[in-house]
Amino acid sequence: MSVDALKEALPAYAKDIKLNLGSVTSTSQLTEQQLWGTVLACAMATKSKQVIAELAEEAGDYLSAEAFEAAKGAASIMAMNNVYYRATHLIGDETYAQLPVKLRMTIIGKPGVEKVDFELWCLAVSAINGCGRCLESHEKVLREAGMPREHIQEALRIAAVINATAATLEAEAALAPAGV
Repeated sequence: MSVDALKEALPAYAKDIKLNLGSVTSTSQLTEQQLWGTVLACAMATKSKQVIAELAEEAGDYLSAEAFEAAKGAASIMAMNNVYYRATHLIGDETYAQLPVKLRMTIIGKPGVEKVDFELWCLAVSAINGCGRCLESHEKVLREAGMPREHIQEALRIAAVINATAATLEAEAALAPAGV
């Protein structure tokens, strides 16, 4: 179970995705924890059983137990926050931004790993989930912590490629004849 298994599963028309999947996981400037935490959090954000299973197993080879749980936590908390903050932003009434959120988010303050790594994972998941407000917030925290734009861009590329991998494989599964 691995990146290689996902690459093999991708159809010929998704050659670019296959090549990009190999590239974003093998030529990273991120630390090993940042890379594989981003990979795992993004896999979970896609909701694809196949992508989650393949990438979680490989991420487990590179992440400590604490980092593995924190990456899952980033995907989980962003599943909630991205919906809430995207919705309040899209309503267009800034009064909602002034109201108490009243949602528990303690993992953001105490993620169990370096704060910058957790923020990077939250940013990548927010890209998949399409929350502009969260993207802006996490990017700002990362930049203030000294993370170069190139590393932030790399996390966004990882999110894009893992999302495309999941979308392609899920579509192929839906197109396959029943029982094949």
